Amino acid sequence: MNTTQLPALSLADVIAARRRLATGLRLTPCLIAPALSEMAGLEVWLKRDDLQRTGSFKERGARHALLCLTAAQRARGVVAASAGNHALGLAYHGAQLGVRVTVVMPTTAPAVKIARCRGLGADVVRHGETFEAAHAHALQRATASGATLVHPFDDLTVIAGQGTMALEILEQTPHLDTLVVPVGGGGLLAGVITVVKALRPDVRVIAVEPAHAAGFVAAYLHGGPAPAALAPTLADGLAVARVGELTFALAAPWVDDVVTVTEAEIATAIAALARRAGIVAEGAGATALAAVLAGKLSGRTIRTAVLPICGRNIDPAVHAGAVTAGARGEPIRLGRRAA
Repeated sequence: MNTTQLPALSLADVIAARRRLATGLRLTPCLIAPALSEMAGLEVWLKRDDLQRTGSFKERGARHALLCLTAAQRARGVVAASAGNHALGLAYHGAQLGVRVTVVMPTTAPAVKIARCRGLGADVVRHGETFEAAHAHALQRATASGATLVHPFDDLTVIAGQGTMALEILEQTPHLDTLVVPVGGGGLLAGVITVVKALRPDVRVIAVEPAHAAGFVAAYLHGGPAPAALAPTLADGLAVARVGELTFALAAPWVDDVVTVTEAEIATAIAALARRAGIVAEGAGATALAAVLAGKLSGRTIRTAVLPICGRNIDPAVHAGAVTAGARGEPIRLGRRAA
């Protein structure tokens, strides 16, 4: 893939994003999880971005993108495609900052996220069965209305906002040797790896994605972003068929390993978080732990790993089913879902 024409992201960009985000976001804790550490056989720390106001790390990129708009752009509003967490972040912070937000959500998006997004004041349009179909419609609406399209991951202002998580992690857990990052479109991975490899190149960054939506693996095999086959997955927030051009260009040269996890392994992690740590996590939020508990992390000895719990927005019935199935080491039956 030719990346010479793609814009770059620097540590300075992420530090500037952190200054802009000094108010309006929660500084989430990074805490050791003793019971999970015992299960994993290594020191497990959890970065609790599920404690953000709308329950996801996506607020970082959403608010930062809104703060970077010009006055004229704010007046015209923004449009985005999202199955939930990016939409929720934009809806909440758009209301806080006085920016009108329209989100296009796939018809297969989780009902709990659709309802919450509307409750936060966004205009919600349902279109298509996949993120890709919703994004194409969002682009059409933005072009027709003059609104600014805020991509959920392939946008430098969004990526810089997501990268602020790494600045906090390095301050809160300076003794870490491994950071395990869930991957969908790649925005979190691209932002985090920019920071970590600039400040702590000794720290291994391991990307994890569901086997049912292995877009980063497909990009590696193809030499650049390429469509991956999608199947129903508990990690609906990661169910993106194609990683971003920007995100792949930023992350691929630096990531130390990429692994996939099965639906049964994700369910086991959801169950472990609920039963052993008292945390309700959506599938995407449990994916990093799934890789750790399944022994998917190879290479040098890992002593201290930080895992982002990047979201909590899961349908209660799906969560209950995952906890039951996960405790037995079984996959959960799912209908068709989209990211």
